[in-house]
Amino acid sequence: MVEIGVIIIIIIIINITTTTTTIIIYFMFLGSNNLILLQQNGGRNVGLTDCREEMLSLYLPQASCHRDQVLEIIPNDEEQIKTLLQLEAEEHLELDFWKSPTIPKRTVHARVPFASIQAVKVFLESQGIAYSIMIEDVQVLLDQEREEMLFNQQRERGGNFNFEAYHTLEEIYQEMDNLVAENPDLMSKVNIGSSFENRPMNVLKFSTGGDKPAIWLDAGIHAREWVTQATALWTAKKIASDYGTDPAVTSLLNTLDIFLLPVTNPDGYVFSQTTNRPGASSNPCSDSYHGPKPNSEVEVKSIVDFIRSHGKVKAFITLHSYSQLLMFPYGYKCANPADFNELDEVAQKAAQSLKRLHGTSYEVGPICSVIYQASGGSIDWAYDLGIKYSFAFELRDTGFYGFLLPAKQILPTAEETWLGLKTIMEHVRDHPY
Repeated sequence: MVEIGVIIIIIIIINITTTTTTIIIYFMFLGSNNLILLQQNGGRNVGLTDCREEMLSLYLPQASCHRDQVLEIIPNDEEQIKTLLQLEAEEHLELDFWKSPTIPKRTVHARVPFASIQAVKVFLESQGIAYSIMIEDVQVLLDQEREEMLFNQQRERGGNFNFEAYHTLEEIYQEMDNLVAENPDLMSKVNIGSSFENRPMNVLKFSTGGDKPAIWLDAGIHAREWVTQATALWTAKKIASDYGTDPAVTSLLNTLDIFLLPVTNPDGYVFSQTTNRPGASSNPCSDSYHGPKPNSEVEVKSIVDFIRSHGKVKAFITLHSYSQLLMFPYGYKCANPADFNELDEVAQKAAQSLKRLHGTSYEVGPICSVIYQASGGSIDWAYDLGIKYSFAFELRDTGFYGFLLPAKQILPTAEETWLGLKTIMEHVRDHPY
């Protein structure tokens, strides 16, 4: 039998502005190997569930994430990895792991609600796990983001869409319609299905006619990665404006069609602006539940069905954030794909093209070696379907802002990403199979 000691820490927080008192009781159970935290909170834990609440109705009051922090944690060994995984599973702490524990020495990023900060820090220190504060106050960044969106809404009343700002789903869909209307000989809108909440899944098709092979590009399957949807929409504008003037783009579209899905997860995107930012979880009650089986969600099934039925998709590219990575298969296993040498060469060239513009460095390689072994990646599915050129981008940054990348970085992110994308697309054009 393992003896367990109990330490009870009671913290009383008096808010002098509202004269309310919050009592936080931390129960620390000391077992033979790990310190297990349980928390009872007399006040209200405000998670990121509420941080962006009412973002679509920007003039309504928002719940506060005041003094929530994002910690950068560096586990030294496998034992500390296991300890962090235990901590991640403690749902009552309402931790939001932006980068989960994977391997020793690889940084972990966790957003910690103010009510849990003291307990988590005490726990990490007791285990000898190094950490530092990456974001001092999450609410400061959220306030800036909200103010920028309000300002941009005022600015866009003149009719000009601002590609350097974050937008609502309705605004994105309207601009997609505008681009199609402005470029009717090149662009069309293809509906590939509806989301669970019956929102349309609209793909932009770029084609000069004929039955051509195609490139698939999607963004925003992880809805809280806002820079990906913004980058995809800017990319659509870039392709349309460069056709006929840029020989490389003109040659691409004379040889290949491009299908671009700017918002892969429309329900999640709306949810991320009104309620929470979904990630991925094995808990069916979690906002970030990954689903019971492959293609279990209607949005993913719509993409799978479309690509299968098309039959001539030669490249599959998906945009994510953050970490500045350019990856190719495999993730679900650590064996190299049959086309490893070619995929690695293409990815390295794309990363070099991307870096030349603003100096942004990307790590390149298979998912399993760049991140960790993980199943469920769309590029693994695409590659095993026979789509040789399957790549995943993780856009800016490496953690200074994480998922809260300021809008001022949308344009440089999109510009550099386009250079990487174009390098891949040109290789696909020049190497038919």
